Amino acid sequence: MSIDIEIGAGEIARFGRLNITLMECRYPAGNKSGNAYAALEISEIGKAGTVFSGWMIASAPALSAMDHARYDVWVIRCMTS
Repeated sequence: MSIDIEIGAGEIARFGRLNITLMECRYPAGNKSGNAYAALEISEIGKAGTVFSGWMIASAPALSAMDHARYDVWVIRCMTS
């Protein structure tokens, strides 16, 4: 199953056992429909620390991927409005 989740900067979304925090989302200057770069912090409920903390790039999800046995989180785009 896959689901799209929209998160505003500084907001936290819960999906399953994950808490996903969007720290910042950027796109190339002058190209708001360009590639998205998102700074995320992802933690799992009931476990100490984070599962992922860093930047994900929409066009290259494997470049900086979250390593989890059950969940995959990918950035699709930054919303501009």
